[in-house]
Amino acid sequence: MPESAAHAHLTQEIRKHAISLTGRTADYSALCQMIGDARYVLIGEATHGSDEFYRIRAEFTKQLIKYGGFSAVAVEGDWPDCYRINRYVRGDENIHNAQSAVAEFTRFPSWMWRNEVIVEFADWLKSYNEKKHPAQNRVGFYGLDLYSLYASIQAVIAYLDKVDTAAAERARGYYACFDHGHKLAHDPQEYGYAATLGITPDCERQAILQMIELRHKAFDYMKRDGFVAEDEFIYAEQNAKIVIDAEKYYREMFRGRSSSWNLRDKHMVETLYALADHLSVQRGEQTKIVVWAHNSHVGDARATEMGQQGEWNVGQLVREAHGRDAALIGFSTYSGTVTAASNWDGDAERKAVLPAMKESYEHLFHDVGIKDFMLILRDNQALNQHLGLSRLQRAIGVLYKPETERMSHYFFSKLPEQFDAVIHIDETHALKPLETTALWHKGEVFETYPSGM
Repeated sequence: MPESAAHAHLTQEIRKHAISLTGRTADYSALCQMIGDARYVLIGEATHGSDEFYRIRAEFTKQLIKYGGFSAVAVEGDWPDCYRINRYVRGDENIHNAQSAVAEFTRFPSWMWRNEVIVEFADWLKSYNEKKHPAQNRVGFYGLDLYSLYASIQAVIAYLDKVDTAAAERARGYYACFDHGHKLAHDPQEYGYAATLGITPDCERQAILQMIELRHKAFDYMKRDGFVAEDEFIYAEQNAKIVIDAEKYYREMFRGRSSSWNLRDKHMVETLYALADHLSVQRGEQTKIVVWAHNSHVGDARATEMGQQGEWNVGQLVREAHGRDAALIGFSTYSGTVTAASNWDGDAERKAVLPAMKESYEHLFHDVGIKDFMLILRDNQALNQHLGLSRLQRAIGVLYKPETERMSHYFFSKLPEQFDAVIHIDETHALKPLETTALWHKGEVFETYPSGM
């Protein structure tokens, strides 16, 4: 069959199975049926800065919470920063509004969580929770990531200052190792670099000793105020765990991508399971959790080029452990605009997304001719035999470099093995940060030209 005829046949087959997305709740009936009673639903994003991905994910998560019995949202964000949102949505009266709830997200890339969609979702979740009694049955919002080395150190000390001042002083002694030299203080990458080169000693032992002491006193700390004390201890304990894993991560990142990537995703999975165990005990029933993260974290790495290079990820580890009790959902887009930076720690920009490369899944889905649609891939043998051939897939993180598009943003994957379902939004638009800069607004020129000029 000539290439053009084969391509036309393939797009026709996809069209047969595509579920057009029209904005109605019923659009996702087949997806809900596929998910069934799964305990973990992992929902991705093809970029860290596309409005449609965030909105669809949030709206579908509301359905899972209201009708599916899900009791927590765990995201690719730092534990202490996300925990402020958790306190807000679960009724902390000291946090007055959703804008204040996201105030802790100051580290690059702040727009991932300091944006309009997250604020709207936090307000919805708070309103939903106000009808839930007792308090331990309220739906929470948690972070899985490990970048918050120094914020987590401060959180552990602040907790101990409230419950055990002598232990707080000992914690300051353990963690003083991280302040070796004023240039290293509050810059974990500088710490990792210096520790790797032997310029400063590593602080792994001190971090572990602090965790051991905290856990040794767990019973005494948690028996004080029941539910509240238990939550506060779990928050502190997880921060102590982050210090251990982040310390190792920032050393590993100078030794190779695979080792640091694997350490990070392993930490996220361990956090997810610790959270599930805690909430299950607290609620007296098995907890179901929605996970929000990039496609590169929630899709099964074994089906990708990265997996062949020795990397694993959250999706793979959860699927290996839970099989069909986990559902992995990915996104894709053909073109549009995206919020991203040009360099690490750079300003958020509104950037034009180049049309997808011809050899990619995104280009194939564009040629299907349906603006926005969903494909259920699990158990769909007729469709999977057509999509099982390895193709390019695009991934845009917090940086977007269109000048090196192929090298920076594409990898090979087998989509039906990577995800249980995929949602394609043909044209996406840049996620709007709460604070926009002149550089971000400069991108409006592209979107309005020439009709808006």
